[in-house]
Amino acid sequence: MPELKDRAYWLEKAQTLQIEGRAFIDGRYVDAQSTETFSSYSAIDGSLLAPVALCGGGDVDLAVAAARRSFEAGVWSGLAARERKAVLLKWAALLEAHSDELAVLESLDSGKPIADTTGSDLPGTIYCLRWFAELIDKVHGEVPATDPQFFGTVTQQPLGVVAAVVPWNYPLLMAAWKFAPALAAGNSVILKPSEKTPLSALRIAGLAMEAGVPAGVFNVVSGDGAVGRELSLHGDVDCIAFTGSGKVGREIAKNAAASNLKRVWLELGGKSANIVMADCPDISHAARSAAAAIFANMGQVCSAGSRLLVQRSVVEPLLRELLAASDDYQPGHPLDPASVTGAIIDAAQFERVRHYIDLGTQEAQLLKGGRQLSPVEGGAYLEPTIFLAKDAAARIANEEIFGPVLVVIVFDTLEEAIAIANQTEFGLAAAVWSSDLKTIHTATRQLKTGTVWVNCYDELVDMNFPFGGFKESGNGRDNSAHALSKYTELKSTIMRCA
Repeated sequence: MPELKDRAYWLEKAQTLQIEGRAFIDGRYVDAQSTETFSSYSAIDGSLLAPVALCGGGDVDLAVAAARRSFEAGVWSGLAARERKAVLLKWAALLEAHSDELAVLESLDSGKPIADTTGSDLPGTIYCLRWFAELIDKVHGEVPATDPQFFGTVTQQPLGVVAAVVPWNYPLLMAAWKFAPALAAGNSVILKPSEKTPLSALRIAGLAMEAGVPAGVFNVVSGDGAVGRELSLHGDVDCIAFTGSGKVGREIAKNAAASNLKRVWLELGGKSANIVMADCPDISHAARSAAAAIFANMGQVCSAGSRLLVQRSVVEPLLRELLAASDDYQPGHPLDPASVTGAIIDAAQFERVRHYIDLGTQEAQLLKGGRQLSPVEGGAYLEPTIFLAKDAAARIANEEIFGPVLVVIVFDTLEEAIAIANQTEFGLAAAVWSSDLKTIHTATRQLKTGTVWVNCYDELVDMNFPFGGFKESGNGRDNSAHALSKYTELKSTIMRCA
């Protein structure tokens, strides 16, 4: 019989973890040159997890030098695609073998429910790594039709040294979205995890080495925002990929331009609109999906459906179903497999969310929630919160909150709904619920977002679909074969044959 992994199992697993807090540079774990550390605290209860290397400019220089040396030596970039594929698949198998350990690290560090880290985050990370591993020996160049006196090819070559700066809301998954295609393409990588959730990234570096990733090809440099700044300014980094806030994204782009004009890929914020038309095929399903779209992962999702736009004639039945569905997202102990939601990442983010809730009580009608809860002492827990907006221009209806706060907006026509959906500076995702093909076609064409779901919301995990945004939600795309091109250069080779 399979092992019963109950709350007691996960609590014991957490207590017996051997946590690595050193940076990983050039194939080995090392202290920061300064020997300084910072403390990694558990989002579950605020307890100290481990001291972590506080890297600085010198450590970044070492990591970049190691990445450059490995790239130029061809120990990875020079391998046949099928050889890189074999190593990445072995790494994915090691992640799977250590998935319980990694899932506990993710839950401790981020406050995410163990049901999420075991059920979606770790499987998603492994899937991503395997997907790009399987892709790389199936990518081909081009032989353009040209003058018979010439023969030419168009090929993709790796960029060189890629820096990936990733957020705390999906620590391993967001990292994999960057390092998997970058490594698959033949680059050497420097990963900078969030200082709020560094532990799983540091752990998988050792597993990469065990899988056969050569020294210098995959490095993890821990630290605060200064490390990301150093990477964005470094003249020997060829590309930087970032997921996070618009403010930091702008700074990275500015630094890249001021240094060596390195490639910059940004996946930034969102304020996604979830539009329910009167002819929605299933109001109950739409309500349950709307609750999941904003309350899953405590609302700390860039593509969260944080604005629910409802056509006036179905407001009453949808709100009734929504309020009932939100009861399923009361936070619990993150290491209890029965918990659907867990903790806000830290006190600073909790206060930011509370600020918007306070603001919301002044500019909208509070329908439910808004209170702090204490399923675990020392953590920041918040009940699901729902506002009914009096005005679509309200700040809570336009600014990214990044917490379990839903704003319901009533509209009358499809044109009005699309205008409201498009009015923010963001353009990451949206959804439309309708039984009418014309409505669906019009909405999906006119919504200015990188992803539009129809009669669902973020229910499909499939690496074949690119993910990214329009407008100030960033540039470039993660996932799919399109992501591979972010980490390559196109080269035209033209030969005279006669």
